[in-house]
Amino acid sequence: MGLKINELVNEVKRTITFDNLFKKVISIDAFNTIYQFLAIIRQRDGTPLKDYQGNITSHLSGLFYRSINFLEHNIKPIYVFDGISSDLKLETIRERKKIKVEAQKKMIEAQDAEDFKEAKKFAQLTSKLDADMIEESKKLIESMGIPIIQASSEGEAQSAYMVEVGDAWACASQDYDTLLFGGDRLLRNFAINRTKKVRDTTVTLDIEYVSLSKFLKKLEINREQLVEMGILIGTDFFPGIKGIGQKTALELIKKFGSIENILKNKVKVGTKEINLDLKLAEQVKKIFLFPDVKKDYNAPKSKKINYERIEELLIEQHNFSRQRVQNALDRLRKLDSSKVQVSLDDFLKSS
Repeated sequence: MGLKINELVNEVKRTITFDNLFKKVISIDAFNTIYQFLAIIRQRDGTPLKDYQGNITSHLSGLFYRSINFLEHNIKPIYVFDGISSDLKLETIRERKKIKVEAQKKMIEAQDAEDFKEAKKFAQLTSKLDADMIEESKKLIESMGIPIIQASSEGEAQSAYMVEVGDAWACASQDYDTLLFGGDRLLRNFAINRTKKVRDTTVTLDIEYVSLSKFLKKLEINREQLVEMGILIGTDFFPGIKGIGQKTALELIKKFGSIENILKNKVKVGTKEINLDLKLAEQVKKIFLFPDVKKDYNAPKSKKINYERIEELLIEQHNFSRQRVQNALDRLRKLDSSKVQVSLDDFLKSS
């Protein structure tokens, strides 16, 4: 579900362009990004793109073309994949499965009624990511010469760590949880000309930039207090307290300083006293403040593009349009040749 603090973030976020990210290394939450593609890259009736064998290909299409856009703008992406989730996330996963099952039923009903607009709306909630899709996503990304990092647990935590140690400039994710993990720079809507429908109107989404340090300064709290706010509001690891939204959570934390003090003072929301297992809250805090991250990964570096492997995966295995893929690969070849020319120029200057 992700942390809901959009109203608070609105006060400090700013919009930027790809020009602002020139030569920047961006650590991308791979699962978050792939789920976006599975949700939005769909046919008129709401079904995802598929090959002749019925295998879903929306994620491959999104990764391929968007990654080329990044490279053409001289942005250096790194895709970070989730590892094993905490047991505390299991309830969220179960809830998501229930939502998908219900959405699947409503999508089929809408398709039978030929209400394709309604079908597409529910279809976006049915996206599933399996092991095969994850592996072929990695295969495509690596074939494009783009680095991959396999996180031990949460990809957002790994991305935040990479920014902290200087292996990336910013984290790219749609979820604000990245801030709780300590990601000092967060990018949302990280795409060229990304759009969404709002009341039958297409709205262009600008890249949203959030600085954690400026956000905390604006709220006049520290990161531990932000995490406690997240617990009150609700995260993937704890459902939150009913009746407490982002503004109420901020008011309570600023007034009492901590969840422990809120409980000691027997604070009420409406007529009901806030009831929260303090030991469980401490476990959730530990996930965010002392996350399980891989520190011994190899420094991410771009590799040589494997054009044949890309063609085999997209054209031969998944029936992508040969012409479209070739056109895209020509764009990659131009980038490749320009890198060679730059390297040659640098060599001649130093000779």
